[in-house]
Amino acid sequence: MKSAEIRRVEARAFTIPTDRPEADGTIAWSSTTLVVVEIDALGHTGIGYTYAHSSAVELIHAMLADETRRHAARDIGRISLALQRVVRNIGRPGIASCAISAIDAALWDLKAKTFDVPLAVLLGMQRERVRVYGSGGFTTYDLATLERQLREWVERDGCRWVKMKVGSAPHDDPRRVAAARKAIGDAGLFVDANGAYDLKQAQALAAQFAAQKVEWFEEPLSSDDRRGLAALRATLPAGMALAAGEYAWHADDLRALLESHAVDVLQADATRCGGISGFLQADALCDAWHTPLSAHCAPALHLHVACAARRLAHIEWFHDHARIESMLFDGAPRVIDGAIAPDLTRPGNGLALREADAKRYAVA
Repeated sequence: MKSAEIRRVEARAFTIPTDRPEADGTIAWSSTTLVVVEIDALGHTGIGYTYAHSSAVELIHAMLADETRRHAARDIGRISLALQRVVRNIGRPGIASCAISAIDAALWDLKAKTFDVPLAVLLGMQRERVRVYGSGGFTTYDLATLERQLREWVERDGCRWVKMKVGSAPHDDPRRVAAARKAIGDAGLFVDANGAYDLKQAQALAAQFAAQKVEWFEEPLSSDDRRGLAALRATLPAGMALAAGEYAWHADDLRALLESHAVDVLQADATRCGGISGFLQADALCDAWHTPLSAHCAPALHLHVACAARRLAHIEWFHDHARIESMLFDGAPRVIDGAIAPDLTRPGNGLALREADAKRYAVA
């Protein structure tokens, strides 16, 4: 209908240097690229974003924007399916899924703004605030930096749990984990290997991590190795959960992890798995499988949908993304007593790009 016409779909990329070198068990990086999508319709502008390569901008402008404009702004489900079909022959996972996710998030922000309500209210709130866990502890950090960062999340921000990276030097990981435990006292300790270990390594290290009361072993093996994850999960020490799912590009990937009994906690990332729509699908799957759901990274984008998700356990307060979002967005949340809460006086997702601050990082 005429009043629901989408008038503009625009994408831009911004590359922000890290505050110090960062690495996990498989890669190292010194900058992070944020791809922001803005959509104009119904007298409002919706904003969404993903963390991806700047080539997502070209893909959006060349293939996805025109298809998005063919539909009414509030027909989000129809647009999502149409965009998945558009990228069928170039490959749906990866950059394409990230681009679609950013568009979907912008459409949900736009829809909530047209009703003049916060997105959490539109989606149906289950909770007013969401627990976060501090996440960083990169393998490039020396022990003093690692200990200081984790301790601050616990003592300054009140986080109940913190997470550190492992896997770059498996022989040294028990020493680093022991240092982390000493720094945080009785707080929950998570470790994330980003798929760096093989099965035998992961089994041996899980036993050593258990001595430090590690509660969460994330991606000890590649998420593609569902059979290996299931085998490892069956042998993990009591009290240690296996988590994976951040590289799920669509609901089929998430379903496969659940059906293969590969995880105790399913992670989903709205910047990769189809935006707000994809995260809601992840929650529905977790509800059916009676499995906890955790939001991976991008805390500001996840906040409203996390408030509506039935199976949500927590949001990852990832150092890199939390820093970028506080730098570039008005309305980015702050951690208070270990949790973040949406500003219910702001419609939509509550975010607005600070153009003057973002301009210096623009790359596309």
